[in-house]
Amino acid sequence: MSNADVHPVETTCETRPSPHDEAGHPRVEILTSREVPLGGPRAMPVRRTLPQRQRSLIGAWCFADHYGPDDVATTGGMDVAPHPHTGLQTVSWLFTGEIEHRDSHGVHAIVRPGEVNLMTGGHGICHSEVSTPDTTTLHGVQLWVALPDAARDAPRNFQHHAPETTHLDGGTAKVFLGSLAGATSPVETFTPLLGAEITLDAGADLRLDIDPAFEHGVLVDTGTVRLAGTQLSRSMLGYVGTGASLLTLANLGDSPARVVLLGGTPFGEEIVMWWNFVGRNHEEIVRFRDAWQRESDRFGRVEGYRGKVTRLPAPSLPNAQLRPRRNPR
Repeated sequence: MSNADVHPVETTCETRPSPHDEAGHPRVEILTSREVPLGGPRAMPVRRTLPQRQRSLIGAWCFADHYGPDDVATTGGMDVAPHPHTGLQTVSWLFTGEIEHRDSHGVHAIVRPGEVNLMTGGHGICHSEVSTPDTTTLHGVQLWVALPDAARDAPRNFQHHAPETTHLDGGTAKVFLGSLAGATSPVETFTPLLGAEITLDAGADLRLDIDPAFEHGVLVDTGTVRLAGTQLSRSMLGYVGTGASLLTLANLGDSPARVVLLGGTPFGEEIVMWWNFVGRNHEEIVRFRDAWQRESDRFGRVEGYRGKVTRLPAPSLPNAQLRPRRNPR
C-alpha cells in the first residue's frame, strides 16, 4: 500500500525507551489514529497509528494503516497505481474483501482474508493494489516492517502463508508472523517479529505468554478490550514495552472482539521515512525519489495494471531539509 499523503513529512524514527510505572512494571501507552485518504475515485479513508510523534516504531513495525469496513460502492474501493518502496517489507492482512496485487518481481497474487502476503522491497520494488470486482466490503490492515542495515538492500521477494486457527482459552488466534501460543509462521523476516489476528469471545479474558525481549502493540479492530488494565476501543493501539512475559486481554462487550497483535525486539537503528521510502538520511531519500521519477531500473516495472495512470508520481520534496523528528523522552 502506498502512503497517499500529498505532502508527506520526512520522519526520523528511532526506538524509544519502554514506559514503566513507578514500580518498574511495563504500562500501556495509548496511540490514537489519524484519518488519511487512500486511492479510489472518492478516496477510501484509512486510520493510521504508526508512525507518529508519540512513538514511531514497535520492534521493526514502522507503519500501520487500519481500514474498513469500507463500502466499495460508496468509496470506489482501493485502486493504488504502481508505486515504489525501499528498505522495507509490506505485510497485507485482510478481514473482508480481496485485493489484486502485482509487483515488479513478477508476482500476480490475490490478497484474501486470513492469508498474509509479505513483499520485500529492500533495494527497490514497485507494486499496485486494486480491490477485486467482486469485493463489496473492504476491511483489513496494511503494515510495513523496516529492514535492518544489514538487509536493507535485500532483493525483491514475495511470501504467502495461510495460517491455521489456533484455539485459545477464550478465543482464537491466526499467527501470520513469528510464534505465539504454540503456533509458528514459516514466513521469513530479517528481525524477530510477531504478527497475529486474535478474536476474543464475548466477555472473555485471555492470558498470553509473550517474549519479554519483545515490545508489543495491540491494535483494536472491533469491540472494546482491556489491555493490562487499560481500555482500548476501535483503531486504538495499545503499546506494552519490553520486560512483560504475560499479556492480558479482556473483551468488555457481549459480542466477539478482534485485535491485531504486533511485536518485535526493539529495532535499535535510526531510520528516515518519507512517502514510500525507508532510508538512513535525507540525501538517500532524495536519491530514491530521483530514481523513481527517472523510471530507473532500481524499481522495475509492474505488468498488467490497467488503471487510469501508469504509475504514481512522487510528491515534491520540501524546499529545505527538514529537521529530524525525534521521539520525546
